[in-house]
Amino acid sequence: MERIEEVLEKLQNYINGQFCPPIANSYIDNFEPATGQVYSLIPDSDEQDVLQAVEAAEKAFPVWSSMTNEERSQILVRVSEGIQKRLDEFAHAESRDNGKPLSLATKVDIPRAVSNFHFFATAILHYASESHRMEGMGFNYTTRKPIGIVGCISPWNLPLYLFSWKIAPALAAGNCVIAKPSEVTPYTAYLLGQVLDEAGMPPGVLNIIHGSGMKAGDAIVKHPKVKAISFTGGTKTGAYIAQTAAPMFKKLSLELGGKNPNIIFDDCDFDSMLSTTMLSSFANQGQICLCGSRIFIQTGIYEKFRDAFVQKVDRIKVSHPDDPETKMGALVSKEHLQKVLSYIELAQEEGGKILSGGTPVQLPAPYDQGYYLRPTVIEGLDFQCRTNQEEIFGPVVTLTPFESEEEVLKMANSTQYGLSCTIWTENLKKAHRVADQVEAGIVWINSWLVRDLRTPFGGVKASGVGREGGWEALRFFTEAKNIFVKS
Repeated sequence: MERIEEVLEKLQNYINGQFCPPIANSYIDNFEPATGQVYSLIPDSDEQDVLQAVEAAEKAFPVWSSMTNEERSQILVRVSEGIQKRLDEFAHAESRDNGKPLSLATKVDIPRAVSNFHFFATAILHYASESHRMEGMGFNYTTRKPIGIVGCISPWNLPLYLFSWKIAPALAAGNCVIAKPSEVTPYTAYLLGQVLDEAGMPPGVLNIIHGSGMKAGDAIVKHPKVKAISFTGGTKTGAYIAQTAAPMFKKLSLELGGKNPNIIFDDCDFDSMLSTTMLSSFANQGQICLCGSRIFIQTGIYEKFRDAFVQKVDRIKVSHPDDPETKMGALVSKEHLQKVLSYIELAQEEGGKILSGGTPVQLPAPYDQGYYLRPTVIEGLDFQCRTNQEEIFGPVVTLTPFESEEEVLKMANSTQYGLSCTIWTENLKKAHRVADQVEAGIVWINSWLVRDLRTPFGGVKASGVGREGGWEALRFFTEAKNIFVKS
């Protein structure tokens, strides 16, 4: 074992502007999903490392928070530019770490991280407070100041994309950050530390702690000097964080699970719908919280859709991330592959019929131990069964016919989740009517995953608490103070 560790790269934490090993000198294996092999080691950080990061952030906060918005903006713009200059390096690292196609990381994930830093770097320059005049009495004005030290914990499916989505507004608002990327996909967060040095980020402003949620993540949530937590991940973990943080009166932003409906009416633009539904079903191996995993099709076009959709799914090429022709790469881990396979087995037990996929894909060496799965289409399930109620988070969709708006709304709103919904119809009144009644924080009409960074992002019910994006994020990462002046 010692000989193996010598040849594997050991990632390091980034604390107080320096890369450093975990205090306990303990590491976690980092697997490459495409090959199933360990290719680097991750710090198995604990409360000692978090304590060190909090101490660094405490010292940095007076410096960072007292900077002007323009000064902070300039540094964050340089961070954005630093990622852009190394886009190919970041994209290859993201693809290798996550298993997604290199083309996806190059065209979507890393450019979005660039945009996140640049957007909030400039947004803070235009962020304005409010005033309210009281006739004959005076006026109120509201100031907003940074909270202090905040914790940002991000998931494995869109590693740098969502890591930056949290960190950028927190920093722009003047906070110091203790950030933990997923231990499953840590590499681009590690590379980000190098960009911070080059951008001139003051030491201690952003501290990146690697490790498990049970140790490093828990220590961040429980530390009394961490005043707010922004978390994206599973609903069960979100519930634990809420339970732990609430008695400490921390601010919470929780972006959790989804079981999103894709509602297809028979008056839709069929070709446009079919093309986009392929993406909304299987993009990033179905490992996006916004994927439409429950597809509801009006009976008038059910068979036409089913046959055309299955034909397209059958042609999807599953291959290793570097294959330029691949449309689907590897799932993120062996454990996650096993979880998704267990749900496919459950669907059959519940009476579902597999129309396409449902089986692992065996590639030639060196990818023969990778975590590949054929995209899976299932019909014949009751809308209330476990397969249709529980989040699978993989390349698995179910097809369910419906007759009326009332029926599809009942089925669409039947889960504990309420993150997003896609609606396909050429009838504008119908589109607005259904969008208004569906229980979701985000609704797309005749489109999917169109993201304006100015708009609020988040879900209802068990899909989360609070909103991210635009002014919503800057409001979350600041504290409001109202001041009254008598006239």
